[in-house]
Amino acid sequence: MDTGTYKCVYVNSSDKGVASVHLFVRDPDNVWYTPTFRIPVTRGDNVNLPCLITAPEYGSRVTLIMDDASPLSPGTNYSFSTEKGITLYNVQRHQKGYYRCQTVINGRIKKSSRIRLIVEEAAEKPVSVTMDPIDHVRIVGEPFEVTCRVISPSHKYDIKWVTAAKNVRSTKIPTFVDENYFINAVLSIPAVTLEDSGKYTCVANNSAGFKNASTMLRVVERGYILLTPVQATSQEVALGEDLKLQVQIEAYPKLVSWHWEHKSPFKNSESTKFVGEMISGNNWYNNTLFLSRLQEGERGLYTFYAINNETEASINFSISVKWSATVWVPANDSGNLHCTAAGYPAPRIEWYQCPTYSDRYNEDYKLLLNDSSPQVMSMLSFQEVEVVSVLPFQDLGANFTFCCVAVNREGNTSDMLHSVFKHVMAPPNKLFSPILSTCVGTSVTGISFLQKPKYQVRWKIIEACEGNNYIFIDPTQLPYNEKWEFPRNNLQFGKTLGAGAFGKVVEATAFGLGKEDSVLKVAVKMLKSSADTDEQEALMSELKIMSHLGHHENIVNLLGACTYGGPILVITEYCRYGDLLNFLRRKAESIIIQDSSLDTSLDSTADYKNIDLEKKYIRRGVQGAVLGRGKSSEEEVETREDLRPLNLADLLQFSSQVAQGMAFLASKNCIHRDLAARNVLVSDGRVAKICDFGLARDIMNDSNYVVKGNLCRPTSYHPHGKSPYPGMVVNSKFYSMVKQGYQMARPDFAPLEMYTIMQACWSLEPTQRPTFDQICCFIQKELEMHKEQDQTNLPSTAEEDSGCDTSGCCEESCEQEQSGQPLLKSNNYQFC
Repeated sequence: MDTGTYKCVYVNSSDKGVASVHLFVRDPDNVWYTPTFRIPVTRGDNVNLPCLITAPEYGSRVTLIMDDASPLSPGTNYSFSTEKGITLYNVQRHQKGYYRCQTVINGRIKKSSRIRLIVEEAAEKPVSVTMDPIDHVRIVGEPFEVTCRVISPSHKYDIKWVTAAKNVRSTKIPTFVDENYFINAVLSIPAVTLEDSGKYTCVANNSAGFKNASTMLRVVERGYILLTPVQATSQEVALGEDLKLQVQIEAYPKLVSWHWEHKSPFKNSESTKFVGEMISGNNWYNNTLFLSRLQEGERGLYTFYAINNETEASINFSISVKWSATVWVPANDSGNLHCTAAGYPAPRIEWYQCPTYSDRYNEDYKLLLNDSSPQVMSMLSFQEVEVVSVLPFQDLGANFTFCCVAVNREGNTSDMLHSVFKHVMAPPNKLFSPILSTCVGTSVTGISFLQKPKYQVRWKIIEACEGNNYIFIDPTQLPYNEKWEFPRNNLQFGKTLGAGAFGKVVEATAFGLGKEDSVLKVAVKMLKSSADTDEQEALMSELKIMSHLGHHENIVNLLGACTYGGPILVITEYCRYGDLLNFLRRKAESIIIQDSSLDTSLDSTADYKNIDLEKKYIRRGVQGAVLGRGKSSEEEVETREDLRPLNLADLLQFSSQVAQGMAFLASKNCIHRDLAARNVLVSDGRVAKICDFGLARDIMNDSNYVVKGNLCRPTSYHPHGKSPYPGMVVNSKFYSMVKQGYQMARPDFAPLEMYTIMQACWSLEPTQRPTFDQICCFIQKELEMHKEQDQTNLPSTAEEDSGCDTSGCCEESCEQEQSGQPLLKSNNYQFC
C-alpha cells in the first residue's frame, strides 16, 4: 500500500528545508492501511497508533476499540487524524494490549488490523555495550567486520560508530527478549586499506546515560610471525636438573603448525621432535617445552619452529649440561706427572701431596699446585672440556701419594698416584739409568693400577658349596652361544642413558631383532674406548652369565650382542621409567593410600618417615632406562602411565616382582650381591626388573657401603628413597645394636603384615629368615587381601586374621623345595 506521508528534504551548508505531502490511495475494499503492528511507548508519553485510512471521507466516524471487544480502560484519551491515525495521550501501563481502529461506511463496520501497544517504564539504567576482542589484525585487501552488542531496557536508545575510516557500512539487528532490547550493531569494511588502521568506538545511549566500547584495527601489508624468548637463548643446566624453555609468539594469520627440534652434538644422531605445551589468545601464543632431569645426551641445540599460511619463523636455544669433572692420572715413565680431566664448565686442577698410604683426597693435605688455567686439549660445542695439567716428577718427594683434584662449579673429583723410593746413585751408570727408569715406571704403573676401581661382574654362579663356603663358576669358562649375535649395522644409537668410569648404556633402535621387519627400542651396554683387556673380559663374562641364566619377566633380559668386528655391545631390554629408586622418589608426593588404618596405626613420633622426600636426586652411575620428556607427541603416549599416582597395590606389586626375580636367580644358583632399588628398573606396565650395571660402581666411595677389611656391608637400603636409620652414625656401635636386635621402625604406608615380613628377614637366626619363594607367597597373600578389601570397601585391622603368618606360611605348599636349589642353601647367611 502506498498510502502515507512523503517528505522532501534539502540541506546545504547554511540552511535546510522540508516539504511534505500526504497521499491517499482510495480502495473501497481496503479502508485501512497499517504499516506497523507493534508500537512501544514509555509510560506517561503520547503515542501514535498508525491506522491510516485510504480516503479522507472514511474518517468521519472513526473510533478506537480493544481487539477482544472489551471496553477501553478508564481515562483513555485519544484523537484521530486522517494523516497520522489515532494518538493516545499520557499512556499508562494498564493501557497496554491489542487495539483496532474502526469506521462505518454505508452502514458497514470496517476494522483495521490489530496493533499491539507495549507500555514500558522510563529507563532507570543506561545501556550495556560489549565488543569483540580488543585488537584485530588484517592484511591489506581483507574484509573486516566488528560487532557491537547493546542491551537496552527500553526502545528509546541510540547507537553510533566513531571512526576515522571512510568506506564503512553499519547495520543494526534488534531483538526483544525478556523485557529487554538486544541490538547487534555491525560495522563492516569490504576491503581494508592501510588508512583504515586505528580505533573503532561504538557509542550507545538512552535516557539514563551512555556507554561505549572500543576496538583497535591494525592493517599490515603481509602476514607475520614474531618470536620472543622468555629465557636467555643460551642456558647452562646442571646434570639431572629440570629446564623450561618458553617462547612468546605474535602471529597473523593464525599458526597452522609448530614444533621443537633437538639436535644432539653427537655424530650420526638423529634430531628429536617435541610439540611443547601451547596456549593461545587473540593473535598471540605461548609455547613451553618442559625438560625434566636433563641427561648428557639432551644437551645441544633446541629450535622452535612456527608456521602460518603466510610465513614461518624459528628461534634457537643452546643448552649446555654441566657436570662434575672426571679425572685420571695415567702412570708414565717420563719426568712429569700428567693429570687429565674432563667436565663442563672447564675444570681447574689442584695437585696435593698426601701421606704414603692414603687412598682418597682430603682437603687438609698439602697443596702443591693450583693450576687454574690448565692446557685445553679438547673444547667442542655442547661437550665437555678436556684439560691436562703437568706436575714435574723431579719435584716430588720420596714415598708419597700424590692426588690430582679436578674442580668446577658442579663439584670435584680426584685420582691418586703413589710415588716410589728414589735413591741417589753416584756416579750414574749409563746402563743402570734406563733400568732404574723402567723399574720406577713399572712400579708407578703397578701401584696406580691397584688403586684404580675395577669393573666387576656382581652376579656369581655357584658351582659347589660346603657350609658357608662357596665355589663359584669362572664366568670366562662359560660357553657363548652364537645365536645371540646381532649385526652392528642394524643398531641405530640414540642418547646416553647413563655413563660411568668404565662405560655407558645407550638407548638404541634395533632393526630386525627377533623378526626381520621388527623395530625395537633397546638399551646397549658398552665399554669406553680406553677399556683394557680385563674390562673387556669382564663385560664378556657378564654377557655369558646373562645368556646362561635365560629369560625371566622380572630381570632385565639379554636380547642380543655384538662381539665381532668392533667393541663388545650387550643388547638388553629397554626399561622406560628408569630405576625404581628414582621412580619412587618422583612418585613420593602422589602416593594414594586408601586404607585409613595405615595412618592411624603408625607411631607419630617414629624416626622413619617417607612423605618428606627430596625431589632432586642425581646419580652419575649407569641407569638402564630413559625418563620420558613431557611434550613430544610420541613420548606423551609412552609416559602416560608414569603420570598415574602410586597406591599400596603398586608398592606390594613391586615387592612381589623383585622377590620373584630373586627367586629365579636363586633357582639358577646365582647370587646377585648388590640388590637395591637403584639396581631395579621399571618397564612398561610398571613391571620391576632386576639388573646389574657394573660399569660405574666404585664401592670404595659409595656412601651406601662401609668398608672394613675386605668386606663391604650395605648400610642404606633406601625404602621409598629414604634412609632407614635417620640420624644414626654407621659405626661399630651401630653394628652392635643391630646384632642385639635393633630394627628400624615400621615405614609409612607399610601394612602390618609387610612389616612382619621385614622383621622375619632381619631375624638374627639365619634359619628363621624366609626364602625368596616364601616372600613371594607372603606378598601374594597380602595382595589378594588388599584386592578383597578394595572390593568390599571394608577396612582391615591388625586384629583380623587376614594377614600372612610368617611362621605358618613357611610350612605351606608355596615353600620352595630344597631340590629346586641344590647348591644355593637357603637361610644360611650369618650377619658379621
